[in-house]
Amino acid sequence: MRTVRVNAASKSYDVLIGKNAVESLGEEAKKVCPGALKALIVSETNVAKIYLDVVKSRLEDAGFEVISYVFEAGEQNKNINEIAGMWNKMAEAGFTRTDFVVGLGGGVTTDMAGFAASTFLRGIKVIQLPTSLLAMVDASVGGKTGIDIPMGKNQVGAFWQPSLVLEDITFLRTLPDEVFTEGMGEVTKHAFIMDLKLFDTLEKANGSIRDDEDLLEEIVYMNVSDKASVVGEDETDNGRRQTLNFGHTVGHVIERDSGFTKPHGICVAKGMGIVIDACVRAGTLDAGEAEKMKNLLKMYDLPAEDEITPQAIVTGAMNDKKKRGDTLSVILVNKIGQAEIKKMTAEEFLKFLSV
Repeated sequence: MRTVRVNAASKSYDVLIGKNAVESLGEEAKKVCPGALKALIVSETNVAKIYLDVVKSRLEDAGFEVISYVFEAGEQNKNINEIAGMWNKMAEAGFTRTDFVVGLGGGVTTDMAGFAASTFLRGIKVIQLPTSLLAMVDASVGGKTGIDIPMGKNQVGAFWQPSLVLEDITFLRTLPDEVFTEGMGEVTKHAFIMDLKLFDTLEKANGSIRDDEDLLEEIVYMNVSDKASVVGEDETDNGRRQTLNFGHTVGHVIERDSGFTKPHGICVAKGMGIVIDACVRAGTLDAGEAEKMKNLLKMYDLPAEDEITPQAIVTGAMNDKKKRGDTLSVILVNKIGQAEIKKMTAEEFLKFLSV
C-alpha cells in the first residue's frame, strides 16, 4: 500500500491507498484508536448493501463491538436530522470518548460521518473509508465536515481531521459510470490548479483510466498528495487551501439551485468551465491553455457550461461560506497548474462573469 502523510496543524495522520486495503482495517483501527471498544459505521443505502458486511466483519474480527447507521442515499439527506440519528445511535449504545466512527461511502457520507464524530461528546475519532473516486481524492482528506441547509451546501460543519483514511482501489470497481465521472471533476480540478504532471498523465491516458487499476491507484495517490500538501500548509481555509475551491463558487450555486439533484462533481466541472471562459474574456488566460483545459474536461465526459446566468451566480455566491465580509474569494487559473485567489465584490464578480 502507498502512504500519504497529512500533517495538519491540529493533527497528523496517514492516508493508506491500495488494492484490498479494507483487509487491514481492523489492524489499523486498533493502532489509531487505542482503548476503543465500539465503532459506528455510517453508510448509505447504495454502498451498505455492497460493503457494510465486509467492513463490519473486519472490525469485529479485531474485537470491536460494531453498530451501523444507514441513511437513504442522496445529497438531499445530508441534513441535521440524519446527524441527530447518528448521535442517538451512539448515545443508546453507550459510546465513550475512546470509541470511533467509520465513514463508509462517498462524499456525502464522509462529510456526515466526520461531522457526527466532531460533535458527539465534543469530538471522538473518525476513520474514513471512501468508496467513490470523489471521496478518495477530495472529501475524505483534509478534515472538512458538514451538512447542507436550504440556503446552501455545507453551510454548517466543522474542521475535524480523521485519525486514518483507508482507500481501497478495488471499491471503485462497483462504482456506477456516472458516479466515477463525477469524481473526475475533482481530479481535473487538482490538475488545473496545482499539478501539471497530473494534467499530462490524464491527457496522455485520453479518458481511459477506469479499467487500469495500477494507473488509477497512481492517479488517486497523486491527488491525495496534492490535497495533503495544501492541508498541511493551510488547514482552516484562510490561505492556499482556498484554491481548492476552483469551480466551486459557481458550482455550488448550480448544485443548490437544482435542489441538490445535480451531482457535485458535475457542477464543479461546469463552474470551472464558466470561470475558464471568463478568464479568457478578461485577458488573464491564454485561449490555447483554456482550450486544453476544456478538452480535458470533455475527454472525461465532464460538461464545461451551464445555462445559469451571471446574476444568478452572484446572488447565490453571496450566501456561500467562502464569502469574507462583502467580498468573495474567486479562484482563477491563469496558467495550467497555477491558481490565483482574487478578492471580488459582488459588483466586480458580476462584471467578471458578464464581460
